[in-house]
Amino acid sequence: MSDEALENLLIENRTFPPSEAFAAQANVKEDAYGQARSNRLDFWAEQARRLDWARDWDEVLDWSDAPFAKWFTGGALNVAYNCVDRHVASGHGGRVAIIFEAESGEITEITYDELLERVSRAANAMLDLGIKAGERVAIYLPMIPE
Repeated sequence: MSDEALENLLIENRTFPPSEAFAAQANVKEDAYGQARSNRLDFWAEQARRLDWARDWDEVLDWSDAPFAKWFTGGALNVAYNCVDRHVASGHGGRVAIIFEAESGEITEITYDELLERVSRAANAMLDLGIKAGERVAIYLPMIPE
């Protein structure tokens, strides 16, 4: 293939807008772009308030060590809680959290209730192994929902 033909592959001008039905159910609407442009720090603070924070942040953006930005300094959150537990706590435990399609075509649906139970089992297994909060763990798994 010539360099010219390869160069043509580097340019993509097509767009793929979502259907009206899909856009209508989105939790962030078109007006969010204007809000973000008019005051980005207030916009991101508002978005961050959609999460459950263990400790509120002191500052949305600390730019004192430019070019290194620190977002939501002083804040603390539990990602696992925000991804799973809070949905169960708000009454959505029966809703599907994960849809997994295996290479065989078999589809597995896991609800938030089931996911919370699985995550809790994994967390307890790590505690039993002596892993403590704040330690980093890497787990290699095949392409399975776990």
